[in-house]
Amino acid sequence: MGDDTGGGFRNEREMTIEWGQCDPAGIVFNPRYFEFFDWSTALLLEAATGMRKAAMTAHHGIVGTPVVETRAVFHAPTRFGDRVRIVSAVGTVKRSSFGLRHRLFRGERLCVEGEETRVWAGRHPDDPERLASVAIPADVVAALSGTR
Repeated sequence: MGDDTGGGFRNEREMTIEWGQCDPAGIVFNPRYFEFFDWSTALLLEAATGMRKAAMTAHHGIVGTPVVETRAVFHAPTRFGDRVRIVSAVGTVKRSSFGLRHRLFRGERLCVEGEETRVWAGRHPDDPERLASVAIPADVVAALSGTR
């Protein structure tokens, strides 16, 4: 994974690895990293927009920002009790989608890198059971791009 994050909005958080996030050997079960990144995205959006997720979706009339593509590279394991730092940054912001990069560190060691593409999604106009991408509002584009 490259180092280019597109210069967009960044957010950082720390967390302690809990036993329930680990396999019997005390190492984080790999799918849990995607949960960490999902929550990191929610916190990034909150920091960028000034609204918690429920308020943001209601304010903009969307269902949410579902993941349409994701991947991760695992460099080193993290274990029960480790204190880790997740740095999340917005890369590209398009009409109805945006990309993010997450980097999880234990101390200064990069342990996991993740990327995801998310869509600004509302209800499909012809079928409310389906989702459809909608244009990201200009103020959100500015916030995610780091130009606000």
